[in-house]
Amino acid sequence: MALALPQSRCEPERMKTTYTFGKRIGGTPAEVRPMVEAALLAEGFGVITEIDVAAVMKNKLGLDTAPYLILGACNPDLAHRALDIDPSVGTLLPCNVVLRAEGTGTVVEAIDPVEAMQIADSPLLRTVAAEARARLARALSSVQREAVVVA
Repeated sequence: MALALPQSRCEPERMKTTYTFGKRIGGTPAEVRPMVEAALLAEGFGVITEIDVAAVMKNKLGLDTAPYLILGACNPDLAHRALDIDPSVGTLLPCNVVLRAEGTGTVVEAIDPVEAMQIADSPLLRTVAAEARARLARALSSVQREAVVVA
């Protein structure tokens, strides 16, 4: 007889700061990462940079910290449109998505592109940023942890 067991007690929970949005889900950052990358890909984003913050803290400062990854997500079409509007906007790219261990789960959160683009003070960039935010929000909302079937 098969029994479905949740991966962790961490229930999906929406999270938001003034400059990010995201959710908390069950599993480690390593377990959650493939789901996040697949969800980003479905919305046209690829991961073009990665920073393993925990490894940097260990290597540079000798500190043991919880897993913390920063993924630089880029949607080439949106990036091209933004760079055509203002070539200096590259300093605000790509869209960072963080996967960080918290308790028995992982917080997955993204920069809010609309908030990030406020610094550029351009209505045209805000339009591109709004599309990026909508795509990132759909990607993050689609990431869910499935139950494991134990036989």
